[in-house]
Amino acid sequence: MKITADTNVLVLALVEDDERQSRIAQAELAKAEMVAIPLPALCELAWVLSQGYRVPSLEIAEAIRRLANGANVAIDRPAMEAGLAQLDAGGDFADGVIAYEGRWLGAETFVSFDRKAVRLLTERGEPGRLLS
Repeated sequence: MKITADTNVLVLALVEDDERQSRIAQAELAKAEMVAIPLPALCELAWVLSQGYRVPSLEIAEAIRRLANGANVAIDRPAMEAGLAQLDAGGDFADGVIAYEGRWLGAETFVSFDRKAVRLLTERGEPGRLLS
């Protein structure tokens, strides 16, 4: 069966804080012919792990990479890599995904009131502008 994994399935598969549900989530992901992981689910996953579970950014990036490297996983890899680049630089995964998708849609510059997001993007050579 081809499935789309909701964020809660991904979280439970990774954090294993509910033994029964974690086993179910892991088994469902493993037995699926294909697991589609949408970008919003990845953004939510990064946020939940960071804010809810206080997982360090390095571990979040590793968890996302492990998920994405599953043989049965379908994911927007360039957008995911943009999110990981932002996360690896000390920022938010979602900001990297948003900037990437904006460029993909034809935008020229990421604009935000988030000083750190703009700084991290521009330090990596991405066009960004801080609004004030």
